[in-house]
Amino acid sequence: MTRRRITQTLLAALAAIVTALVLAACGSSNNSNSTGNSGTTQGTTSTAAAPAAAIKSDPANAKITITVGSKNFTEQKVLGEVYAQAFQAAGYKVKKQLNLGDEQTALKALKGGQISGYPEYTGTILLSFLNTPAAKLPTDSQKAYQLAKAGMAKQQVTAFPPTPFTSSNEVGVTKQNADKLGLTKISDLASKAKSLTLYGSPECRTRRDCLLGLEQVYGLKFKKFVPINLDQRHEVLTSGQADLSIVFTTDPQIKRDNEVLLQDDKHMFPPYNSTFLVTDKVASKAGPDLAKTIDLVNQKLTADVMQELNARVDLDKDTPAAAAQAYLKQFKLIS
Repeated sequence: MTRRRITQTLLAALAAIVTALVLAACGSSNNSNSTGNSGTTQGTTSTAAAPAAAIKSDPANAKITITVGSKNFTEQKVLGEVYAQAFQAAGYKVKKQLNLGDEQTALKALKGGQISGYPEYTGTILLSFLNTPAAKLPTDSQKAYQLAKAGMAKQQVTAFPPTPFTSSNEVGVTKQNADKLGLTKISDLASKAKSLTLYGSPECRTRRDCLLGLEQVYGLKFKKFVPINLDQRHEVLTSGQADLSIVFTTDPQIKRDNEVLLQDDKHMFPPYNSTFLVTDKVASKAGPDLAKTIDLVNQKLTADVMQELNARVDLDKDTPAAAAQAYLKQFKLIS
């Protein structure tokens, strides 16, 4: 689904609601008479019911506080807001601690009780938390989730079923440089990496789905690696500072800036579907509405939708909270 189509969907839905309300107002007069084949009906009142929200509020949940966390980039902040607003709609008392930092910081906050849960990617769990060897990384998203779920269960953390979208790390390059250097897959860098500069997040240096993996799995030695804030990952490409940059597959800038993602021909990057992590203690206390709410939220989070939500923040300069609310309302998850 393109950005324009999603916007049109929102406008169409709004127009339908307005039309229904206008018709209801016109037909609600106590003095109106209508005559048809079956006779005359006097005092007929017509009311238009508001669309029922999929997430139902349970007053019992008000006794339970859920603190939602997230890591420190756009997609995570949007997802954090989506879950926070959804839990609030389900009746929970909700607090937020978004923009925590990298995955290790977020996991530490989860296990330490500073947060109740946060969205994490199955591939990140396998590589960063469970130290899964590259040779044993699954390429199937469900197998990746099951491994991640089993591994986190041993750490008293529940990993709920994942989203349809996957947000993988990828090696990005401008179309101009890809054509100039003859790059279509990561292996093409074998004879060229020594003269190229790679940019990535500070933790990229020690992650096996980033610089460390490119060195170990592909045998690449770059001229230089430059750590940067995640929100600069595309800017350094378009400005010419970086020859290559680690980007995410759900980044809207990829299409806008005409970037090329190099094929991971040695399957270094596992699936990165998003799963919501919660400590077993919180999952047990929160009851069945927690799992039900997460499932409803996840159903429509496809790659196209996630890219649209990221675009609202990165390109349109909406807040993560506004983008999250638009998603929840568009798919009638909240009123």
